[in-house]
Amino acid sequence: MSKEKTKQLHKDVAPFAKSDKKKSIMQLVNTVPPFLILWFLAYQSLSVSIWLTLGLSVIASGFVIRTFIIFHDCTHGSFFKNKKTNDIVGTITGILTLFAYEKWKREHSIHHATSSNLDKRGTGDIWVMTIEEYVEASKWQRLAYRLYRNPIVMFGFGPLFLVLISSRFNRKDARKKERNNTYLTNVALVVLYTGMILLVGWQSFLLIQGTIMFVAGALGIWLFYIQHTFEDSYFEEESEWDYVKAAIDGSSYYKLPRVLQWATGNIGFHHVHHLSPRVPNYNLEMAHESTPPLHVATTITIKESFSSIRYRLYDPEKKRFIAFKDVKHMLKSASPSIDLKPKRTTLDPK
Repeated sequence: MSKEKTKQLHKDVAPFAKSDKKKSIMQLVNTVPPFLILWFLAYQSLSVSIWLTLGLSVIASGFVIRTFIIFHDCTHGSFFKNKKTNDIVGTITGILTLFAYEKWKREHSIHHATSSNLDKRGTGDIWVMTIEEYVEASKWQRLAYRLYRNPIVMFGFGPLFLVLISSRFNRKDARKKERNNTYLTNVALVVLYTGMILLVGWQSFLLIQGTIMFVAGALGIWLFYIQHTFEDSYFEEESEWDYVKAAIDGSSYYKLPRVLQWATGNIGFHHVHHLSPRVPNYNLEMAHESTPPLHVATTITIKESFSSIRYRLYDPEKKRFIAFKDVKHMLKSASPSIDLKPKRTTLDPK
């Protein structure tokens, strides 16, 4: 895309990159209180049916995802105009969704700045190996990668790793503000969870909150995965990498039914979000519909999205993802090098 077209595209999207205080407050009102009400109803229904409790917990997980989108917008400074307000709301919604605001904010900003860049993988991304990296890797490295990309591990153990380990600890070079925010989040969670356990009992708490956060975490990882892992997704080396192409061609438009689009805060319009992170979630659809050049983004339906599970390795030459079985013939003649260390990344549902 030429510089003129790129400039025009940013100009076309600019009107939508403005927060609306009333809409933001309304979104908080129709997201957080319903989550708390559903939690209460799930607890009350334990005396009726454990299946009813589980059902209400699953529904509540949808509101956790929606809460996370608010948290996500705050990290981009797009939910409110005032930075301090974004920080306060972001920290509170981070506690509700089990993510440290400042830590996730930093990692996610790196993701946006390096998305689809083959030379800068490593922070805030799904771990992606190229064919060459995989073939030249040691058997243990290939095993680790295969396990990582296994759906049971990614969507089963992934949520547990995110909320229990990754989000609870600071990186070694974290600044004071980031460290303190993580400590604040952890202390708040200990106090909140201790109080809830004393109030409803650890069994009830574990059943309800455990179900809610596990389902929300698994679906969150799935959303992030599907929006960057599709057959012809864009990846390029640093010398050829382009921010706009990474946004439009490296992010999908995940077309969801209205109720799911609402629950996921329009994050299915991921190409719009990557093009202009300052567009609040409630403006993403309007930005997409009003900007014809954005319509060329890869559109994926729920049915089509399940095929992306088999996309495990990226082929830089053919510019597409392939399955493990497609490189079996290459492994027979390969001599794995134990010194090669492919760039890894952490599981992260943005």
